[in-house]
Amino acid sequence: MCLFVAAFVAGYAQERDREQSLPDGIVKHADIVYASIEGRDLVLDVYAPKSRPAELIPVVVWVHGGGWRGGSKDGIRRSVPILSHGLGLVSVGYRLSGEAKFPAAIADVKAAIRWVRANASRYGFDPDRLGAWGSSAGGHLVALLGTAHEVAEWDSMHEENAGVSSRPTAVCNWFGPTDFLRMNDFPGRIDHDGPDSPESLFIGVPIQENPDKTQRANPIRYVTADDPPMLHMHGEKDGSVPYNQSELLHAALEKAGVESDLYMVKNADHGFRNMEGDTPESLMERVRDFFDRTLQSP
Repeated sequence: MCLFVAAFVAGYAQERDREQSLPDGIVKHADIVYASIEGRDLVLDVYAPKSRPAELIPVVVWVHGGGWRGGSKDGIRRSVPILSHGLGLVSVGYRLSGEAKFPAAIADVKAAIRWVRANASRYGFDPDRLGAWGSSAGGHLVALLGTAHEVAEWDSMHEENAGVSSRPTAVCNWFGPTDFLRMNDFPGRIDHDGPDSPESLFIGVPIQENPDKTQRANPIRYVTADDPPMLHMHGEKDGSVPYNQSELLHAALEKAGVESDLYMVKNADHGFRNMEGDTPESLMERVRDFFDRTLQSP
């Protein structure tokens, strides 16, 4: 693995596989196949109440980070606290850039959303109250879910649950990239324009030499007034994904009249390391409040 990618993926150490205790009454349904492509099964994990709730509950789909090249659906340490607040959780595995290039990952995640919506009631989930939440590369993918929900080309890459909507009800983007071509506008630890950068490996070509192809992965390109509400949380001193990446998307959403909230985590580097004035609990409370509000019963 090249130096730039190694540095980028290292920022996700907190996301890697770890044994995770679940709240009482929650059961894990592991490695459920949500789609298959070229003989490859794509799988997700469902965390749901052991006893079916009297009323359907909201569900949040977690998309892991890892520079689009690493990470795992098993890395739920950051997202699992949502289960203690009356929401279900689904963690999605998707094809990484070493296996398939853009738009494979977003096509996979859209297929996962369709599967969750089609099978929600089986686990006591409400298909009409479906949030998407991701960190870094996962933040990029959930932002793209929110703004590019109408891109039928990506939905058609998987035939499973065709016709079911892949539009999330609400999106929480944690320090995700947006406009790859502007990431080097700010000093950081990665040369994002390099041919071996996480972004170039994700797209499949050096990004600055292929701006049109690169901009197809930019969530800002697809912003329209009917996009779901979004919460962006980003470290002030993020050395892997500049804070400006969230500013750009937030500004585009506000201009289109979409509900968007941008929260700066003071002094924080990538993954909210070295944050000041916040704690993991305070960040989780902000996420919980966002989903409580946006996924409330109609």
